Amino acid sequence: MKTIVQGFLVSSALFSAAYSFAQPASQATATLYENVRVFDGTSEKLTPPTNVLVVNNLIKTISAKPIQVPTGTTATVISGDGRTLMPGLSDAHTHIWLTATMDEILKGDVKQLNAIAYQTAKEMLLNGWTTVRDMAGPVFQLKSDIDAGKVLGPRIYPSGTMITQTSGHGDFSFPEELPRSFGGGLSIGEKLRVSSVVDGRAQVLTATRFNLRNGASQIKLATSGGVSSADDTPTVQEFTSDEIKAAVEAASDFGTYVSVHAYNTTSIRRSVEAGVKVIEHGQLLDEETVKYLKNKDVWLSTQNFEEFHPPYTPFQIYKEHQVVMGENNVFKWALQNNVKLAWGTDFFFQPDGVVQNIQLAKMTKWMTPAQALKMVTHDNAQLFALSGPRNPYTAGKLGVVKEGAYADLLLVDGDPTQNLDIVADPAKNFRVIMKDGKIYKNTL
Repeated sequence: MKTIVQGFLVSSALFSAAYSFAQPASQATATLYENVRVFDGTSEKLTPPTNVLVVNNLIKTISAKPIQVPTGTTATVISGDGRTLMPGLSDAHTHIWLTATMDEILKGDVKQLNAIAYQTAKEMLLNGWTTVRDMAGPVFQLKSDIDAGKVLGPRIYPSGTMITQTSGHGDFSFPEELPRSFGGGLSIGEKLRVSSVVDGRAQVLTATRFNLRNGASQIKLATSGGVSSADDTPTVQEFTSDEIKAAVEAASDFGTYVSVHAYNTTSIRRSVEAGVKVIEHGQLLDEETVKYLKNKDVWLSTQNFEEFHPPYTPFQIYKEHQVVMGENNVFKWALQNNVKLAWGTDFFFQPDGVVQNIQLAKMTKWMTPAQALKMVTHDNAQLFALSGPRNPYTAGKLGVVKEGAYADLLLVDGDPTQNLDIVADPAKNFRVIMKDGKIYKNTL
């Protein structure tokens, strides 16, 4: 009995760590933003001069009239002087633990990779990114430390390992390395807890439940080939319908959803038919399948990729060219058909965090600045909420400036609903950065 009890306590501690939160201070704290123009996450234009009161970690009052700070609170008053107050930015597809260089990752020095991930998380927050969805990597401890207030970083919706088949997009085994079922050991991706290489319904169930046990808010599968993988192409289909259904069933039993890495029409239709709710990428879709996503009420979480070269091989460069050539039509068709769109960067092997801001600014190729801002605030937050009871952040709303919402706020020079280039230089233009009611930057 003693062993059983100890085991239960250890499991409970791990689960609690995955969902730990900073405790509010015993005395209420308040921040009053005066004379700001608000982008609330959904509107096309800024409000007239407005005042916004934050109490503890939530937005308490929004009013054009003067607001009195509640008695008994420790208050900070910020004079906005007509600047823009807006929700913190969110990225629906990050790999915080993979922002090291490829050489650093292949060395497998976990201590070094953790240090890089913690620094990356800090830089993301200080560039205005207050929430991210991490789509492959061991970020559970990082998330726990951020939520506990031990280190700086955004809110994280973690997926854990990317579930992939043998020879699939997330199989980083070396050539002729035997699969486990043939007597081989763990691949380097599995050793680093970046991927789970599985085959068949039973192994997919185990991999899905493994991630859920660790605290995943959603599950990630690769159902097509990809760019960064060494051998497969974005046109390849991966996992059978029954294997995809296994992941969907296991995730649904825990109240959450499956999101799939998929580029091409066949893999995406197969995934949706199996019950998948979110498609990552999709740059090789045709217009008919984009309409199919709309009819099935499925999210398209996509990116504006660019063609990179080193450290990619010639084959990887060719594959990325295919993807980049398809994205213009996909964005156009998705907007025309009112598909549920989320946006992320999917950057890895690139330690420079400002690249997120730069890529966001480039979205005006397809949409207005206000539409792009809505997508990376309100819309992304709607996608995050699909995790249901696995959602680690439910005390307030995310992605909006509304009463009762989390106080994840940016005070910005200029009007980004008219000029999105403002977000590309956060060091200069983001004057105040607040997350969960705490100010992490103030250059006023």
